Amino acid sequence: MSEDKEEKPKLPSFVTMAKNFAVDLAKYVADGAPNVSESNYKKRLQTCKSCPHLIKSSMRCGKCGCLLEHKAKWKTTTCPINKWIPEVLSKEQTAKLEVIRTNQQKQEALRAKAKAKHAHEKEDNSEASDKV
Repeated sequence: MSEDKEEKPKLPSFVTMAKNFAVDLAKYVADGAPNVSESNYKKRLQTCKSCPHLIKSSMRCGKCGCLLEHKAKWKTTTCPINKWIPEVLSKEQTAKLEVIRTNQQKQEALRAKAKAKHAHEKEDNSEASDKV
């Protein structure tokens, strides 16, 4: 055997690949099937080509099993080891961000209310000391 022989990454099980594909496809369809620009597609593929998990003979990811020529086009997908991320947020991600924003707005309103109350109490104390 040759010492130069590279060990090929192995694909995940068929069930894991099917699950990964189904999850990615559902996000993609739910968001209206958006694709990345041609330049971002090329960048994603270039990133994949330099990854040790790439199975070059089939252009499949050795981590998730996806066909990269398709997965890299979809705005909603991400690399399983986060070498590239989705360009659009899923509805779930958008909902989570909305909850965070709403909570921040509530906290800001509470701080403003507390500050106003403190200022009002300080004013009342000042008036009371003036009367004495």
